[in-house]
Amino acid sequence: MATATATKAPVLGKQSKADLPADVFGEEFHESLVHETARADMAAQRRGTASTLGRGEVAMTTAKAWRQKGTGRARAGALSVPHRRGGGVAFGPKPRAYTVKVNRKARKKALRAALSVHADRGSLAVCDPSSYETPSTKAAAAALGDFTGRVLLVVGADDANCAKSFRNMKGVSVHSADNVGVADVIGASRLIVTPTALEHLTGVAS
Repeated sequence: MATATATKAPVLGKQSKADLPADVFGEEFHESLVHETARADMAAQRRGTASTLGRGEVAMTTAKAWRQKGTGRARAGALSVPHRRGGGVAFGPKPRAYTVKVNRKARKKALRAALSVHADRGSLAVCDPSSYETPSTKAAAAALGDFTGRVLLVVGADDANCAKSFRNMKGVSVHSADNVGVADVIGASRLIVTPTALEHLTGVAS
């Protein structure tokens, strides 16, 4: 459970620490709410375009295969039935939306809870983008040090060099602050944010 004292986060590659707003990073963990929001985030990523043809849609005649009696074979109707080769699919998928609605206030609370988990357990760090005037994976790896695992780096719109420095590293995912969701945050074992991304996430979660 997060506490209001978790208001500091280390800065990668430096001895300093960054301040974290206690009203965002001091939220208690709400398991059911976070689960609901993460489920909605993952469902929203599904395209829902899978489609199959039913027995009334396949390009096949609907005429009776052969006469009912006198052939010595079993009785048969249309060949478009699901159990015959080339027939339609029974109960197959059709295009649909997987959207799950989550109220705005609930989503904000879930994001605060997910961020607070990282702040509370010390798995949150701040990355100074000014350290990357040009993209450098070597510099990013040196700054990361022991901060390993499933790492999620959240960057702002102006942090392109920082994003390029980390994006080729194994185990590191780079997301824009505009597109990161609760599922991304709670699914990462380590969370790194740039000051711009931190400001954006704080505004969204407040």
